[in-house]
Amino acid sequence: MGRSRREFLQDSARAVCCLGLASCPWLGSAPLALAANENDERYVREAMYYNKLPGNRVECTLCPRECRVADVERGWCGVRENRAGKYYTLVFSRVCAAHIDPIEKKPLFHYLPGTRAFSIATAGCNIECKFCQNWEISQFRPEQVSAQYAPPEAIVRTARQYDCSTIAYTYSEPVIFYEYAYETSRVARQAGVGSVMITNGYIKKEPLLKICQVLDAIKVDFKAFTEHFYRDICRGELKPVLEALETLATLKIWLEIVVLIIPTLNDSEAEMRGLAQWIHRHLGADVPVHFTRFHPMYKIKNLPTTPVRTLERCREIAREAGLHYVYVGNVPGHEGENTYCPRCQRVVIRRIGYTIVENHLQNGHCRFCQQAIAGVWKT
Repeated sequence: MGRSRREFLQDSARAVCCLGLASCPWLGSAPLALAANENDERYVREAMYYNKLPGNRVECTLCPRECRVADVERGWCGVRENRAGKYYTLVFSRVCAAHIDPIEKKPLFHYLPGTRAFSIATAGCNIECKFCQNWEISQFRPEQVSAQYAPPEAIVRTARQYDCSTIAYTYSEPVIFYEYAYETSRVARQAGVGSVMITNGYIKKEPLLKICQVLDAIKVDFKAFTEHFYRDICRGELKPVLEALETLATLKIWLEIVVLIIPTLNDSEAEMRGLAQWIHRHLGADVPVHFTRFHPMYKIKNLPTTPVRTLERCREIAREAGLHYVYVGNVPGHEGENTYCPRCQRVVIRRIGYTIVENHLQNGHCRFCQQAIAGVWKT
Protein backbone atom coordinates (compact mmCIF):
# COMPACT_ATOMS: atom_id res chain seq x y z
CA MET A 1 0.00 0.00 0.00
CA GLY A 2 1.45 3.42 -0.99
CA ARG A 3 2.25 6.10 1.52
CA SER A 4 0.15 9.23 1.77
CA ARG A 5 1.75 12.58 0.89
CA ARG A 6 1.73 13.52 4.58
CA GLU A 7 3.64 10.36 5.51
CA PHE A 8 6.10 10.96 2.68
CA LEU A 9 6.79 14.51 3.87
CA GLN A 10 7.24 13.38 7.46
CA ASP A 11 9.69 10.66 6.43
CA SER A 12 11.58 13.02 4.14
CA ALA A 13 11.95 15.59 6.88
CA ARG A 14 14.03 13.16 8.96
CA ALA A 15 16.78 13.32 6.35
CA VAL A 16 17.21 17.09 6.24
CA CYS A 17 18.96 19.40 8.65
CA CYS A 18 16.82 21.56 10.89
CA LEU A 19 17.45 25.01 9.47
CA GLY A 20 15.42 27.01 11.98
CA LEU A 21 16.60 28.83 15.05
CA ALA A 22 17.06 27.43 18.52
CA SER A 23 14.48 27.94 21.24
CA CYS A 24 13.76 31.63 21.62
CA PRO A 25 14.88 32.86 25.06
CA TRP A 26 12.15 35.51 25.13
CA LEU A 27 9.37 32.93 25.03
CA GLY A 28 10.30 31.26 28.29
CA SER A 29 11.57 27.75 28.88
CA ALA A 30 9.12 25.87 26.67
CA PRO A 31 10.81 23.11 24.62
CA LEU A 32 11.14 23.11 20.89
CA ALA A 33 8.38 21.63 18.80
CA LEU A 34 8.19 17.85 18.54
CA ALA A 35 10.58 16.18 16.11
CA ALA A 36 9.75 16.40 12.44
CA ASN A 37 8.25 12.91 12.28
CA GLU A 38 5.80 13.62 15.12
CA ASN A 39 2.25 14.71 14.38
CA ASP A 40 1.77 17.79 16.58
CA GLU A 41 -1.81 19.02 16.33
CA ARG A 42 -1.09 22.13 18.41
CA TYR A 43 -0.14 23.92 15.20
CA VAL A 44 -3.20 22.91 13.19
CA ARG A 45 -6.17 25.23 12.73
CA GLU A 46 -8.82 25.49 10.03
CA ALA A 47 -7.95 28.05 7.39
CA MET A 48 -10.00 31.23 7.20
CA TYR A 49 -10.13 31.55 3.41
CA TYR A 50 -11.03 28.63 1.17
CA ASN A 51 -13.91 27.11 -0.78
CA LYS A 52 -15.00 23.49 -0.69
CA LEU A 53 -15.11 21.71 -4.04
CA PRO A 54 -16.57 18.34 -5.11
CA GLY A 55 -14.58 15.20 -4.34
CA ASN A 56 -13.06 16.50 -1.10
CA ARG A 57 -11.06 19.10 -3.01
CA VAL A 58 -10.63 22.69 -1.82
CA GLU A 59 -9.75 26.01 -3.42
CA CYS A 60 -7.60 28.40 -1.38
CA THR A 61 -8.81 32.01 -1.59
CA LEU A 62 -6.08 33.61 0.50
CA CYS A 63 -3.51 34.52 -2.16
CA PRO A 64 -3.59 35.03 -5.94
CA ARG A 65 -2.40 31.48 -6.63
CA GLU A 66 -5.88 30.17 -5.75
CA CYS A 67 -4.49 26.68 -5.29
CA ARG A 68 -6.89 23.83 -5.93
CA VAL A 69 -5.84 21.10 -3.55
CA ALA A 70 -6.80 17.43 -3.48
CA ASP A 71 -7.37 15.50 -0.26
CA VAL A 72 -4.16 14.92 1.76
CA GLU A 73 -2.29 17.39 -0.45
CA ARG A 74 -0.90 20.85 0.29
CA GLY A 75 -1.02 24.20 -1.42
CA TRP A 76 1.95 25.82 -3.15
CA CYS A 77 3.14 27.45 0.09
CA GLY A 78 3.55 24.06 1.78
CA VAL A 79 1.91 25.09 5.05
CA ARG A 80 -1.77 24.50 4.20
CA GLU A 81 -3.20 21.02 3.92
CA ASN A 82 -6.49 19.52 2.75
CA ARG A 83 -7.80 16.94 5.19
CA ALA A 84 -10.97 15.27 3.98
CA GLY A 85 -12.29 18.41 2.34
CA LYS A 86 -11.30 20.85 5.09
CA TYR A 87 -8.33 23.16 4.63
CA TYR A 88 -5.94 23.69 7.54
CA THR A 89 -2.96 25.85 8.35
CA LEU A 90 -0.12 23.83 9.91
CA VAL A 91 1.79 26.79 11.36
CA PHE A 92 -0.55 28.40 13.88
CA SER A 93 1.75 29.37 16.81
CA ARG A 94 4.64 27.52 15.11
CA VAL A 95 7.38 30.16 15.53
CA CYS A 96 10.72 29.41 13.90
CA ALA A 97 12.30 32.85 14.36
CA ALA A 98 11.84 35.48 17.06
CA HIS A 99 13.91 38.59 17.74
CA ILE A 100 13.65 42.02 19.29
CA ASP A 101 14.44 44.57 16.57
CA PRO A 102 14.43 48.35 16.21
CA ILE A 103 11.39 49.27 14.14
CA GLU A 104 13.81 50.93 11.70
CA LYS A 105 15.12 47.48 10.75
CA LYS A 106 11.83 46.51 9.10
CA PRO A 107 12.38 49.19 7.67
CA LEU A 108 9.59 51.44 8.88
CA PHE A 109 10.87 55.02 9.15
CA HIS A 110 7.60 56.85 9.71
CA TYR A 111 6.08 54.55 12.31
CA LEU A 112 6.95 55.07 15.99
CA PRO A 113 10.64 55.86 15.37
CA GLY A 114 13.06 54.73 18.05
CA THR A 115 10.75 52.00 19.39
CA ARG A 116 11.23 48.24 19.40
CA ALA A 117 9.35 45.48 17.62
CA PHE A 118 9.03 41.86 18.70
CA SER A 119 9.54 40.13 15.35
CA ILE A 120 8.25 36.62 14.64
CA ALA A 121 7.95 34.22 11.71
CA THR A 122 6.89 30.74 10.75
CA ALA A 123 8.27 28.66 7.90
CA GLY A 124 6.98 29.10 4.36
CA CYS A 125 6.23 31.62 1.60
CA ASN A 126 3.85 31.95 -1.33
CA ILE A 127 6.51 33.08 -3.84
CA GLU A 128 10.16 32.14 -4.35
CA CYS A 129 12.53 35.06 -4.77
CA LYS A 130 15.89 33.90 -6.08
CA PHE A 131 17.55 36.57 -3.90
CA CYS A 132 15.72 35.75 -0.64
CA GLN A 133 17.84 36.52 2.41
CA ASN A 134 15.76 34.29 4.69
CA TRP A 135 15.47 31.31 2.37
CA GLU A 136 16.43 28.88 5.16
CA ILE A 137 12.96 29.37 6.62
CA SER A 138 10.88 30.80 3.79
CA GLN A 139 11.64 28.07 1.25
CA PHE A 140 11.22 25.08 3.54
CA ARG A 141 8.23 23.25 4.90
CA PRO A 142 7.34 23.43 8.58
CA GLU A 143 8.58 19.90 9.30
CA GLN A 144 12.03 20.85 8.07
CA VAL A 145 12.56 23.83 10.38
CA SER A 146 12.95 23.85 14.16
CA ALA A 147 10.14 25.72 15.82
CA GLN A 148 8.64 26.59 19.16
CA TYR A 149 5.03 26.63 20.28
CA ALA A 150 4.10 30.26 20.92
CA PRO A 151 0.36 31.02 21.04
CA PRO A 152 -0.82 34.61 20.48
CA GLU A 153 -1.19 35.36 24.19
CA ALA A 154 2.45 34.37 24.80
CA ILE A 155 3.66 36.61 21.98
CA VAL A 156 1.72 39.60 23.31
CA ARG A 157 2.86 38.97 26.86
CA THR A 158 6.48 38.78 25.75
CA ALA A 159 6.20 41.97 23.69
CA ARG A 160 4.91 43.85 26.72
CA GLN A 161 7.49 42.30 29.03
CA TYR A 162 10.35 43.55 26.84
CA ASP A 163 8.86 46.99 26.19
CA CYS A 164 8.13 46.35 22.50
CA SER A 165 5.54 48.79 21.22
CA THR A 166 4.83 46.55 18.26
CA ILE A 167 4.70 42.94 17.09
CA ALA A 168 6.13 42.51 13.59
CA TYR A 169 5.18 39.60 11.33
CA THR A 170 8.28 39.34 9.18
CA TYR A 171 11.32 37.34 7.96
CA SER A 172 9.29 34.81 5.93
CA GLU A 173 5.84 35.74 4.50
CA PRO A 174 3.01 36.61 6.93
CA VAL A 175 0.36 35.89 4.30
CA ILE A 176 1.02 32.17 4.66
CA PHE A 177 0.62 32.31 8.47
CA TYR A 178 -2.39 34.58 8.09
CA GLU A 179 -4.58 33.04 10.80
CA TYR A 180 -1.80 33.26 13.36
CA ALA A 181 -0.92 36.86 12.46
CA TYR A 182 -4.59 37.86 12.52
CA GLU A 183 -5.32 36.33 15.92
CA THR A 184 -2.11 37.64 17.46
CA SER A 185 -2.87 41.14 16.15
CA ARG A 186 -6.38 40.97 17.56
CA VAL A 187 -5.11 39.96 21.01
CA ALA A 188 -2.32 42.55 20.81
CA ARG A 189 -4.74 45.37 20.05
CA GLN A 190 -6.77 44.52 23.14
CA ALA A 191 -3.56 44.74 25.17
CA GLY A 192 -2.47 48.07 23.68
CA VAL A 193 0.33 46.59 21.55
CA GLY A 194 0.63 47.50 17.86
CA SER A 195 1.04 45.09 14.95
CA VAL A 196 2.84 45.53 11.63
CA MET A 197 3.05 43.22 8.65
CA ILE A 198 6.20 42.96 6.52
CA THR A 199 4.88 41.37 3.35
CA ASN A 200 5.32 40.79 -0.36
CA GLY A 201 1.76 42.00 -0.90
CA TYR A 202 0.78 38.77 -2.65
CA ILE A 203 -2.68 38.50 -1.09
CA LYS A 204 -6.28 38.74 -2.25
CA LYS A 205 -8.45 41.73 -1.44
CA GLU A 206 -10.89 40.24 1.08
CA PRO A 207 -8.30 38.79 3.49
CA LEU A 208 -6.19 41.95 3.11
CA LEU A 209 -9.12 44.14 4.13
CA LYS A 210 -9.86 41.94 7.13
CA ILE A 211 -6.35 41.79 8.57
CA CYS A 212 -5.91 45.53 8.11
CA GLN A 213 -8.66 45.97 10.71
CA VAL A 214 -6.21 44.76 13.37
CA LEU A 215 -2.91 46.05 11.93
CA ASP A 216 -1.30 49.45 12.45
CA ALA A 217 1.13 49.51 9.52
CA ILE A 218 2.22 47.49 6.50
CA LYS A 219 5.53 47.49 4.68
CA VAL A 220 5.41 45.95 1.21
CA ASP A 221 8.53 44.49 -0.36
CA PHE A 222 7.91 45.54 -3.95
CA LYS A 223 10.10 43.34 -6.14
CA ALA A 224 10.11 45.18 -9.46
CA PHE A 225 7.86 47.06 -11.86
CA THR A 226 7.84 44.39 -14.57
CA GLU A 227 5.84 41.21 -14.99
CA HIS A 228 8.84 39.26 -16.26
CA PHE A 229 10.80 39.96 -13.06
CA TYR A 230 7.95 38.66 -10.91
CA ARG A 231 7.54 35.63 -13.16
CA ASP A 232 11.19 34.70 -13.74
CA ILE A 233 12.86 35.84 -10.51
CA CYS A 234 10.05 35.45 -7.95
CA ARG A 235 7.64 32.90 -9.44
CA GLY A 236 4.78 35.31 -8.90
CA GLU A 237 2.82 38.05 -10.67
CA LEU A 238 3.02 41.83 -10.58
CA LYS A 239 -0.66 42.66 -11.14
CA PRO A 240 -2.00 41.28 -7.82
CA VAL A 241 0.64 43.25 -5.90
CA LEU A 242 -0.35 46.47 -7.63
CA GLU A 243 -3.98 45.73 -6.79
CA ALA A 244 -3.09 45.11 -3.14
CA LEU A 245 -1.20 48.41 -2.96
CA GLU A 246 -4.15 50.25 -4.46
CA THR A 247 -6.41 48.65 -1.85
CA LEU A 248 -4.06 49.74 0.94
CA ALA A 249 -4.13 53.31 -0.39
CA THR A 250 -7.88 53.44 0.29
CA LEU A 251 -7.46 52.42 3.94
CA LYS A 252 -6.40 54.32 7.05
CA ILE A 253 -3.32 52.22 7.61
CA TRP A 254 0.29 53.36 7.41
CA LEU A 255 2.14 52.04 4.34
CA GLU A 256 5.80 52.04 3.34
CA ILE A 257 7.43 50.39 0.31
CA VAL A 258 10.85 48.80 -0.12
CA VAL A 259 12.44 48.02 -3.49
CA LEU A 260 15.60 45.91 -3.46
CA ILE A 261 17.64 47.16 -6.42
CA ILE A 262 19.46 44.30 -8.19
CA PRO A 263 22.02 45.23 -10.85
CA THR A 264 20.85 44.50 -14.44
CA LEU A 265 17.53 42.99 -13.26
CA ASN A 266 15.39 45.88 -11.99
CA ASP A 267 17.66 48.94 -11.95
CA SER A 268 16.94 50.69 -15.24
CA GLU A 269 16.08 54.37 -15.10
CA ALA A 270 13.01 53.79 -17.26
CA GLU A 271 11.64 51.20 -14.81
CA MET A 272 12.38 53.41 -11.80
CA ARG A 273 10.70 56.38 -13.43
CA GLY A 274 7.63 54.31 -14.25
CA LEU A 275 7.47 52.93 -10.72
CA ALA A 276 7.83 56.34 -9.08
CA GLN A 277 5.15 57.86 -11.30
CA TRP A 278 2.80 54.94 -10.58
CA ILE A 279 3.29 55.32 -6.82
CA HIS A 280 2.68 59.07 -6.99
CA ARG A 281 -0.45 58.63 -9.07
CA HIS A 282 -2.01 55.65 -7.29
CA LEU A 283 -0.70 55.80 -3.71
CA GLY A 284 0.22 59.45 -3.14
CA ALA A 285 3.31 61.58 -2.58
CA ASP A 286 3.57 60.81 1.13
CA VAL A 287 4.18 57.05 0.91
CA PRO A 288 7.82 56.46 1.93
CA VAL A 289 9.85 54.46 -0.59
CA HIS A 290 13.12 52.76 0.33
CA PHE A 291 15.60 51.75 -2.40
CA THR A 292 17.86 49.20 -0.76
CA ARG A 293 21.19 47.66 -1.63
CA PHE A 294 21.37 44.09 -2.92
CA HIS A 295 24.05 41.67 -1.73
CA PRO A 296 24.57 38.33 -3.54
CA MET A 297 22.80 35.43 -1.85
CA TYR A 298 20.62 32.33 -2.27
CA LYS A 299 20.34 31.66 -6.03
CA ILE A 300 21.72 34.98 -7.27
CA LYS A 301 25.41 35.01 -6.44
CA ASN A 302 26.71 35.95 -9.87
CA LEU A 303 25.76 39.63 -9.66
CA PRO A 304 27.65 42.34 -7.79
CA THR A 305 26.49 44.37 -4.82
CA THR A 306 24.40 47.32 -5.95
CA PRO A 307 26.54 50.42 -6.56
CA VAL A 308 25.63 53.24 -4.19
CA ARG A 309 25.36 55.58 -7.16
CA THR A 310 22.56 53.42 -8.59
CA LEU A 311 20.58 53.79 -5.37
CA GLU A 312 21.21 57.53 -5.38
CA ARG A 313 19.92 57.79 -8.94
CA CYS A 314 16.77 55.82 -8.01
CA ARG A 315 16.22 58.28 -5.17
CA GLU A 316 16.72 61.27 -7.46
CA ILE A 317 14.21 59.91 -9.99
CA ALA A 318 11.60 59.25 -7.29
CA ARG A 319 11.99 62.73 -5.84
CA GLU A 320 11.74 64.26 -9.32
CA ALA A 321 8.45 62.37 -9.70
CA GLY A 322 7.13 64.21 -6.65
CA LEU A 323 7.56 61.65 -3.87
CA HIS A 324 8.27 63.36 -0.55
CA TYR A 325 10.04 60.65 1.43
CA VAL A 326 12.59 58.57 -0.47
CA TYR A 327 15.37 56.61 1.19
CA VAL A 328 18.59 54.76 0.41
CA GLY A 329 18.81 51.52 2.38
CA ASN A 330 21.59 49.15 3.45
CA VAL A 331 24.16 51.97 3.23
CA PRO A 332 24.71 53.04 6.86
CA GLY A 333 25.60 56.70 7.27
CA HIS A 334 24.30 57.77 3.86
CA GLU A 335 22.33 61.03 3.75
CA GLY A 336 19.54 59.07 2.09
CA GLU A 337 18.78 57.42 5.45
CA ASN A 338 17.47 60.72 6.84
CA THR A 339 13.95 62.11 6.78
CA TYR A 340 13.72 65.58 5.24
CA CYS A 341 10.90 68.06 5.57
CA PRO A 342 9.21 68.35 2.15
CA ARG A 343 8.76 72.12 2.68
CA CYS A 344 12.01 73.47 4.15
CA GLN A 345 14.24 70.48 3.28
CA ARG A 346 15.79 70.45 6.76
CA VAL A 347 16.59 67.09 8.35
CA VAL A 348 13.81 66.21 10.79
CA ILE A 349 15.11 62.70 11.63
CA ARG A 350 18.77 61.84 11.21
CA ARG A 351 19.74 58.16 11.22
CA ILE A 352 22.88 56.08 11.15
CA GLY A 353 21.82 52.55 10.29
CA TYR A 354 18.97 51.67 12.64
CA THR A 355 19.88 54.33 15.19
CA ILE A 356 18.22 57.74 15.43
CA VAL A 357 20.78 60.41 16.29
CA GLU A 358 18.57 63.50 15.84
CA ASN A 359 14.80 63.94 16.00
CA HIS A 360 13.34 67.35 15.22
CA LEU A 361 9.68 66.34 15.13
CA GLN A 362 7.20 68.13 17.37
CA ASN A 363 3.78 66.51 17.50
CA GLY A 364 4.30 65.12 14.01
CA HIS A 365 5.45 68.44 12.56
CA CYS A 366 8.80 69.82 11.42
CA ARG A 367 10.27 71.87 14.29
CA PHE A 368 11.74 74.37 11.84
CA CYS A 369 8.74 75.27 9.67
CA GLN A 370 5.78 73.44 11.27
CA GLN A 371 5.09 71.37 8.14
CA ALA A 372 3.13 68.21 8.96
CA ILE A 373 5.28 65.10 8.36
CA ALA A 374 3.27 62.07 7.26
CA GLY A 375 3.50 59.08 9.57
CA VAL A 376 2.46 57.47 12.85
CA TRP A 377 4.41 59.27 15.52
CA LYS A 378 2.71 58.14 18.73
CA THR A 379 0.78 55.13 19.97
